[in-house]
Parts: sequence; C-alpha cells; structure tokens
Amino acid sequence: MKQKLMVWVRSLMHATRTDRGMTTSEYAVGTIAACAFAAVLYKVVTSAPVMAQLQSLLKDALDAKF
Repeated sequence: MKQKLMVWVRSLMHATRTDRGMTTSEYAVGTIAACAFAAVLYKVVTSAPVMAQLQSLLKDALDAKF
C-alpha cells in the first residue's frame, strides 16, 4: 500500500513539472486583462491633456533648429 502511494505521489509530481502551457481559462483571463489594459491605455492617450502634451512635443520636435 505504501509503495502504491509513493508511485501515485511521484506521478503527480511529474505531471506538475511537465505542465508548461496555459489552459483555456488562463488564456481567457489573460485576453480579458490585455483588452482591459488596452482600453485604459487608449482612454489615457486620447484624453485632452495627454493629446495636448503629445502635440506640443511633436511641434517642438518638428520646429527644432539643428
């Protein structure tokens, strides 16, 4: 009985070490998190203060004297 238990424990340990991929649910959660981050980033970049700063930065870069 003890030997069967040891074999079972070893097989479980081997199974956890060889699992290198993500499951479907992990992909789903990762995709939702990436989409949420993209939505927040889009809102920040398209906000009026950030757009004004980006336009100012581009204007200064294009008007630079060499």
